[in-house]
Formats: sequence, structure tokens, C-alpha cells
Amino acid sequence: MRILIAAAGSHGDVAPYTGLGARLRAAGHEVALATHESFAPLVRGAGLGFRPLPADARASGPAAGRRELMRAAAVFVRDLGAGLADAVDDRDDLLVLSTTTAPPGWQLAEALDVPTLGAYLQPTHPTGEFAPVVSGMRSLGRWGNRVLGRLSLRMVDRVYADAVRDLRARLGLPAAASGAVRARRERAGGPVLHGFSPAVVPRPADWRAGLDVVGNWWPHHDPDERLPSRVEDFLAAGPPPVFVGFGSMAAGEGERLGELAVAALRRSGLRGVLQSGRAGLEASGDDVLTVGELPHALLFPRVAAVVHHAGAGTTAAGLRAGVPAVPVPVTADQPFWAARLTALGAAPAPVPFRALTAARLADALTRAVREPACARAALAVSRSMATEDGAGRVVRAVGRIGRG
Repeated sequence: MRILIAAAGSHGDVAPYTGLGARLRAAGHEVALATHESFAPLVRGAGLGFRPLPADARASGPAAGRRELMRAAAVFVRDLGAGLADAVDDRDDLLVLSTTTAPPGWQLAEALDVPTLGAYLQPTHPTGEFAPVVSGMRSLGRWGNRVLGRLSLRMVDRVYADAVRDLRARLGLPAAASGAVRARRERAGGPVLHGFSPAVVPRPADWRAGLDVVGNWWPHHDPDERLPSRVEDFLAAGPPPVFVGFGSMAAGEGERLGELAVAALRRSGLRGVLQSGRAGLEASGDDVLTVGELPHALLFPRVAAVVHHAGAGTTAAGLRAGVPAVPVPVTADQPFWAARLTALGAAPAPVPFRALTAARLADALTRAVREPACARAALAVSRSMATEDGAGRVVRAVGRIGRG
């Protein structure tokens, strides 16, 4: 089959699909990944075809309010819809769609009469078991969670309204509201596979058939790749350090965060590896090392704990490595994953980004590293995750679609 995977957003929103695409390619499919130009090297490095989408909408930090974020998201997805229409080839046999690309992807699937497979990194369908992941709210009980979940989907429909209207007009499809298209897709019971571990978020019992939690698909990296020699030298020079990184969050706050992280590490008597990320973290000294992008699969098993923004991918990578976490959630789905880490026992209580201080971070680090309970819990989850094959589940689902 000719398969197009479409993914948009930050590094954590895109990188897992390189591993998924590589598994589909190994199964004999012709696979391309449509995403932002900045990720072209990742895509081509996984042996996949690359098709460009408009500039990515990387989160910059906690300053913007909800209304400003909604407006920015609406502009982004309008451009995304047009870009995805340019990326799709009428010879594609299947569209594999991320959470962000699904609403415009549905319009293209209708116009081209090709099947779709949802491949989501977050649970987005309403459930009574937890509040919507992007709401940042605690559980409101089964009834309240379901109501809030439906309201959350309506907000998403509003964000995509202009994009869906424009795309349907361009494709010659009859006018239909974004919410109406989504409801029609739901009634058809299309398959959606969720790329996170059921050991972290079990499949909600009230989800419809066709919504499955299959386990993570991991970013592709060359099996011969090794950590840089300066990283290996630092790791060998003392006890396991703590990883500190905020991914695509907190742009422009690197100097403050670097100073804060170093102060917390030294107060806790710990060494650290700081990943610069979009924030631009940087520090120097015998007990700290600043690095750029490195495969989490290679680095995380070598550290004592992971301080991170609680994005879905970094959360999963830390648990896969069996190391405790100190979650510092910033926005979107990050409070949800941070709360899951704490509920699993693999992390102390989250430290919200807005409330982050050296003293609070040092206290959380001390509990995560010095008290064995967090490490034991993380290791237990890691052992469960090791039995899962999320990408293999997707390959089998694609095979059933091909035979259909």
C-alpha cells in the first residue's frame, strides 16, 4: 500500500511517527510522512518519503492566554489544511492521521475516497474516567468528565471551522460544519489507535468499539547510533546525572531556567545534563553538561531522574527507561501526563512551570532520586511497557484495512 502519515506540531508531536513509518515500511508498504520542513532530516533518516506541511506551531511558553492560543491555533490549522491538500497524492491508498491532522484529513479522505486510520498520541474522545487531557482540570466525576469532554470537542470544532470550510470548498465537497463531519465519522466507527501505554492510561471502558490503546511507537534512530564522546565522558566521570529539559517549551527563558536548574541540582548534591531545547538552556561546570537533541532511548537509561515538561513523548521515554521523573508541566496536555506520573508513583507531585523555583525543584529532585519508591514504580511500568508492541499493532491494523 501507498501510505501517507500526516503529523504536525512540535518535535514530540512528530518524531514518534518516524518510528511508526519505519515499521510500516519494513512490512512492505511505501510510506511518506507529511510534516514541517524542520523535521525533513528526521523523516528521511528513517527511510521515509518526505512531503512538506506549513511552518510548525511550536509552543513558546506560558505567557499567552487561552483566547490568544485559540486564535493562533485557528490560523495554524487553516494553513495546515491547505498544506495537507497539497501534500496528499491521489495515488495514496491510506491516510494515517495524527490528532492535529485528522480534521482536515477527513475532508481529503472523503474527496479521494480513501480510508483513514487515526494514530493519536493523546486520548481525545470523551470518557467518564478522566477530564479532557487539554483542559488541565481534575476529574469532575463520570458525568462531569463526559460533559466536559463533549464541550472540549466542540471547542476543537470551532478551531477547525474555517479550515474545514475552506478545504471542502477547494475539494468540491458539499458544505458541512466541522462538528457535523466529526459526528459522521464517529457514527461510522472508524478505527483510532492510541500510541501510549495501557500501563500508563488504560483504555477507558466507556469508549466505543474501534478506539484502542496499543502502546507507544517510538522515534526512529539508527541502531548503530551512539551518544557523543563528550556525553559518554561526562556520564563516566561520576554518578548518574539528572536530565533537565523542556522540549519545545519556554522559548527565550533559557538563561533563567539554566541558572535555576543548576542551583537546584547543586542544592540536591546531583550532577545534571541540560538539554538546550527551544528554551536555550545552558550551563557550565564540572557537574553539569549542556547538550542538544539526543535520542532519549540512549540517554535516559543512563540518568538518575528526568526533569521535563511532561509532554507525551518525554513522559513515555522516561517510563520506558525505568527512571523517576520530576514533571514541570507548562500547557496543553502536559498537566494530564504529569498527573499520571504522580498517580503511578513514578514522580513526586508536579511542579507547575509558573511556580517553578530552585527550592521547589531541589525538594522534588531529592524525593525522586533519594527515596526508592519512585524508582520502583517507574521500573514496574517499564517492565509492562517492554511487553508492548504499539507499532506492530498499527502494522496489523493496516493489513486488515488493505485486505478490506
